[in-house]
Amino acid sequence: PVHTLAGALDLCPNLVVLRTLSKAFALAGARCGFTLANEAVIALLEKVIAPYPVPVPVARLALDALSPAGLAQMTAQVAELNARRDQLVVQLELLPFVTRVLPSPANFVLFELCHARHSYEVLAQQGLFVRAYSDTRLRNWLRISIGSAGEVEQVMAALQDLQERLDREERTP
Repeated sequence: PVHTLAGALDLCPNLVVLRTLSKAFALAGARCGFTLANEAVIALLEKVIAPYPVPVPVARLALDALSPAGLAQMTAQVAELNARRDQLVVQLELLPFVTRVLPSPANFVLFELCHARHSYEVLAQQGLFVRAYSDTRLRNWLRISIGSAGEVEQVMAALQDLQERLDREERTP
């Protein structure tokens, strides 16, 4: 399901919905987005923004991205990303040292595991960067952003190797 407040614009006259083309459209480098709001709010915004706030090449990228073909490509990319995320969740749940995987509609997975700090360091040494948290409530959690299929496979292979090492250490007296 699509999560949006765009349908509430008529109900809330001061509501502003900001959208970016960064993630789903894979245009983070373009730094382009748009604003949804009622006419009165847009009129106020037009008084304070530069007359040409978006460079022409970026505007062309945005128009292409929002064209029927661009929307179809984005939909396919999001479906692939969601499939990789769902597969990652299944694989993480199979690792004994992973204690919990949170369901996620986002482009990342947050999971709790034993030895989170050690796991983070092992992954970082291999050039695989996941997010660790300094907040004590999240110290046993890591976050993996969903990348390409190859990137997800690399992270899973590294975590499976780590699980095997932990199993060997546990068996060694």
